[in-house]
Amino acid sequence: MKVLVAPLDWGLGHATRCVAVVHELLNQGFEVELAVVKANALLLRNIFPQLRQHLAPSYNIVYPKRGCHMGLWLIKNALHLKKVMAYEHHYVEQMVKRFHYDVVISDNRFGFYSKHAKSIYMTHQCRIAFPKYLSAFESIGMRWHASVMRHFDEVWIPDVQEFPGYAGSLSHLKKFPVKTKFVGVLSRFNHLQISENFSKEFQFTAIVSGVEPARTRFETLLKETLFKIPGKHAIVLGKPSLGLKSWTEKNVEFFTHLPDDDFAALIKKSLFVISRGGYTTIMDMAVLGAKCIFVPTPGQYEQIVLAQDLSRARCAIEISESNLSNLKWLAAISENQISELPKPQNFDLLKNAIQSLKL
Repeated sequence: MKVLVAPLDWGLGHATRCVAVVHELLNQGFEVELAVVKANALLLRNIFPQLRQHLAPSYNIVYPKRGCHMGLWLIKNALHLKKVMAYEHHYVEQMVKRFHYDVVISDNRFGFYSKHAKSIYMTHQCRIAFPKYLSAFESIGMRWHASVMRHFDEVWIPDVQEFPGYAGSLSHLKKFPVKTKFVGVLSRFNHLQISENFSKEFQFTAIVSGVEPARTRFETLLKETLFKIPGKHAIVLGKPSLGLKSWTEKNVEFFTHLPDDDFAALIKKSLFVISRGGYTTIMDMAVLGAKCIFVPTPGQYEQIVLAQDLSRARCAIEISESNLSNLKWLAAISENQISELPKPQNFDLLKNAIQSLKL
């Protein structure tokens, strides 16, 4: 059977969590091709150099500079999103007609479905959370997302079925609009044999991710803060397009990007990991057994909800971007006893979901 896998291009998280899906598809003998955009093409090419890539439509998302403007941003960009969805649906239908795919797997690409192939929609955010000042619109958002899901044959949820799982109320609804399958924690590190015999070489390792301009703002804040904190730290810039480069400034070691084995080793060598707390990062850190500090992107309420839930469970520390300073970090760590994120146990959920595609 022939499968086309298409991750959303709002940051690299959607592409990296598709890695586990592609590995399992290949393990089970499927012929896999990738629908990519320029932002994630190199990352996936480095991991799967043997797979054919097709350039897909890009959403070209740029978030507002201020998180409080997110509501207005959504209204302003609604027409743009609708046009991209219509165009990508036309694109998929043409691709299925030309290349004869049996299955299309869309990671959060709203219009990436076909009437002539089995269409899978993968998302952990079945409930689109809204901030309090926009809470009146949450039911509208959920109805809209339900209408998106109905275009697909199945919805795959990268979480465990037992509440709260890792995404809490975002992934666990009382009722779903279409057939759903929980496919477990999806991480590009699932298939790695990771040693536990590492000494803690770094105090803080920071992972930069997300969409501009918030990504660069976060990078700048991390540099300014870590330079002030005694000890040895690291920053992974999440820029695979720059190749594999590293250098040291003051007490911080910088990496443009790291292969999976090296990245996993770096996390194992770190006392704490600082990141935005996107859901893919949470899954990766759970697999790697990290102690996490989450700094949600202002305006991305999904990240805020995830960070708050994990903080209440004492599985992580949440710090707002506005409080990103060395004193705040040190105080938070000294006052909060956190454990590693709980390690996932069941990796058969994805395997079983993919096996069902053959039926």
